[in-house]
Amino acid sequence: MRKTSIIPIPVQKTLEKLGSDIKEARIRRRIPMELMAKRAGITRPTLTKVEQGDAATSMGVYAKVIFILGLNKNLADIADIRNDIVGIMIDSDNLPKRARVKKYKE
Repeated sequence: MRKTSIIPIPVQKTLEKLGSDIKEARIRRRIPMELMAKRAGITRPTLTKVEQGDAATSMGVYAKVIFILGLNKNLADIADIRNDIVGIMIDSDNLPKRARVKKYKE
């Protein structure tokens, strides 16, 4: 029996948009599905799942397809810690209230 996990609706909508954008980029480049699947080393049904935003498809497959389309420039920035507003706020809350000079015994 296959395990199913519940995907939050905003995540599913984001994946569907990603898949739709990938499909549109492929069509704009006039790359047939068979050729795209072959270049990515995947089957045509897997490419269809990517273009539908299937959450069960691996992130690596999405990354390969995005790379083939030449859209991978910002892929590494998805979870960049410099853009982590919540993490930065938590980190700044942990700063000391005052800066003190340590006294050393001579």
